[in-house]
Amino acid sequence: MSVFVRPRQLAEPDVRLVVFHHAAGSSSTYFGLGRHMPPGCELLLLDLPGRGKRHRDPPYNSMQDIVASAVRDIEPFLDRPLALFGHSLGAVIAFETAHVLQARGCAPFWLGVSARQGPGLVTPQRKLQEMSDQALLDELAGLGGMPARFLDAPDFLEIVLRNARADFTAIDTYCARPERPRLDVALTGYAGRQDPWAPPAMMECWADETLCDFTLQQFEGGHFYFLGPTLAMLARDIGHQIETRA
Repeated sequence: MSVFVRPRQLAEPDVRLVVFHHAAGSSSTYFGLGRHMPPGCELLLLDLPGRGKRHRDPPYNSMQDIVASAVRDIEPFLDRPLALFGHSLGAVIAFETAHVLQARGCAPFWLGVSARQGPGLVTPQRKLQEMSDQALLDELAGLGGMPARFLDAPDFLEIVLRNARADFTAIDTYCARPERPRLDVALTGYAGRQDPWAPPAMMECWADETLCDFTLQQFEGGHFYFLGPTLAMLARDIGHQIETRA
């Protein structure tokens, strides 16, 4: 059984888009993208271990393990052209997954990275995983990625905190390989103009990661700029990138 959430399963898709979620998140945040995809594009939403269909599995706390798992999950779906999109932590997973697939001769035709600085830009570790429970929840809520209703569900919060600490450990200990080749993949960055973690200026160096064209799309909003009406705008742009490049 597939570990992917598939909002619109197609028997014979023209292309597939794999979406990687943010730290402490799950695929459910991205379900609405499916309403705006091109007719022939099948959406595959991946839940990392510890959430969704895999909520009983312990989360990984290293990028190497996360990417290896993601590649295994994607392998059965390589019979169609593939595009990748990731938000925040998911952007790093998508980027490293693209590198693995390219090395195997099955690179995606498009990569979308959202709300994450380019790998060539080194910034201080935030060490959010070392915060107290309340401080970590406050940080997540401040970014807009923690629905208020979750604060009233202690059992659910325990899982969120467990996953958040693993995810932030993975991102804090991640370092892109200095000797990495450029991707032979069209690359699009997406940024919220008021994002305190990855403003547009910190995403411009994604251009250095590809031999193909790079564009940076900007939206009003913070780290989760796409929550609300902007989701449709983001989805339509992703759909446009897929239609023009597949």
